[in-house]
Amino acid sequence: MKNVEKYARGYFMQPETSLNWTQKEYITEAPIWCSVDLRDGNQALIVPMNLEEKLEYFKLLVDIGFKEIEVGFPAASETEFTFLRTLIEQELIPDDVTIQVLTQSREHIIYKTFEALKGAKKAVVHLYNSTSVAQREQVFRKSKQEIIDIAVKGAKQLKQCAEETEGNFQFQYSPESFTGTEIEFALDICNSVLDVWRPTAESPVIINLPATVSMSMPHVYASQIEYMSEHLNFREHVILSLHPHNDRGTGVADAELGMLAGAQRVEGTLFGNGERTGNVDIVTLALNMYSHGVDPKLNFENIPGLITVYERLTKMRVGERHPYGGELVFTAFSGSHQDAIAKGMKWREEKEPQHWSVPYLLIDPKDIGREYEGDIIRINSQSGKGGIGYVLQLKYGLDLPAKMRENFGYVVKNVSDQQQKELMPDEIYDIFLKEYVNIKTPVEFIKYRSTDDEDYQTIVTIRIGNEVKEIEGAGNGRLDAISNALQTELGMNYTDLIYKEHAQETGSKSQAVSYIGITASNGSVYWGCGIDVDIMTSSVKALFSAVNHYSRNT
Repeated sequence: MKNVEKYARGYFMQPETSLNWTQKEYITEAPIWCSVDLRDGNQALIVPMNLEEKLEYFKLLVDIGFKEIEVGFPAASETEFTFLRTLIEQELIPDDVTIQVLTQSREHIIYKTFEALKGAKKAVVHLYNSTSVAQREQVFRKSKQEIIDIAVKGAKQLKQCAEETEGNFQFQYSPESFTGTEIEFALDICNSVLDVWRPTAESPVIINLPATVSMSMPHVYASQIEYMSEHLNFREHVILSLHPHNDRGTGVADAELGMLAGAQRVEGTLFGNGERTGNVDIVTLALNMYSHGVDPKLNFENIPGLITVYERLTKMRVGERHPYGGELVFTAFSGSHQDAIAKGMKWREEKEPQHWSVPYLLIDPKDIGREYEGDIIRINSQSGKGGIGYVLQLKYGLDLPAKMRENFGYVVKNVSDQQQKELMPDEIYDIFLKEYVNIKTPVEFIKYRSTDDEDYQTIVTIRIGNEVKEIEGAGNGRLDAISNALQTELGMNYTDLIYKEHAQETGSKSQAVSYIGITASNGSVYWGCGIDVDIMTSSVKALFSAVNHYSRNT
């Protein structure tokens, strides 16, 4: 990479060590969640949502369980203004939900914001102005004191407008571009605003510290948050909030460590939609807590349904590997992974443990609306016998013997490799039927009859080509007698009948499934499967299938 000397760290460390957060192991309770999908997320869309789409999205957020929802920047456009008025006038905001609106610290914008808020049952008015070195020097060309004056003037105007406007209002301040601001200056401007608002237990204030542009490693951001938390005025009446962006790909880590450092609230979006690389992903944050046994206080029990609505309204797409939501995040193609998952699932059925601990699966996919069938184990040329066997057992009730699973695994992998594609469960089942089940060529089983004496003398009717004939055999059981008859008629010599049977379904439609493996003189094992309503007939069909498999390959 050229021009590395062009770049330097653009953040500022706090003047004293703030590392108490490192002693905490995990997040113990959910923060106050504030969705900013309808403002920060919406303004990042190629085509912003229209009024009807925003109303539907608002309802989606309410259904998920958000109690604070930023609904827009009402002074920015007529659409934003109308959306807010529609929510208020049509009484679409539940009593337990607080809306939030954004305003710059500019007089005419603040007045327009409160005009839009008239009659709101409860609203957070989010005041901000930029504080970073780059913004002060390059955009506003103002001194630190002039930047503080802008914030203080806006804070005073919010107090005045709140007193003059019908509604119930809470205040929030953000030193926008906090991560590029000297920490001592960020503290000064926040405390200056707090000194105007003077929060109390009955009227707490939100101080929001955004990683408007992520500029440091997550542990630096956490230490900055902890320093601010320890030095803010009126701290016991301040709700400390985070608003991480994802420029360095660390939005989730910034939020998690920031919560350890004292933050009580998080602003973010579903699936991380937002400008540039996006905002922090609340779905990931919430389900990370869920995986530690902490209730996130949001309902993501139907991720597939949520994604369908999200993608339709935003025209954005959730990537295949997106944490929790992506199509492939629970999927194993690797043979060893599939085998471990299949064994882990079987272990759960046997042991019924209290806690989830299946290999390679952080959480139970069913808890967020995903299905084991087709979501967890998917088959291609990299797959193994365990995964292929698991698919057959889960979807079709076929519990193959271990050695047969291995044999069938090579068959399936070969098909996938030749076709250069993933195989769906129905395709795998079709391959199994074609390769192993009730095989009728070159020798077709028609019927049998036998005696019940000690040597089980048996007469079997078979068809070879166009010829139907009867053959006889004896053995220590019916199946052994039929096997001996076949070996004599066909001039075969095999040993070690491997046998397994089970019911494919329960109830009146139950079918018997039998598996048989025979070992040829060269050591090769040939497999067959029989399916029939009668268990003995299924066993005979499995034997004929194995013998036919043997005949085809010799």
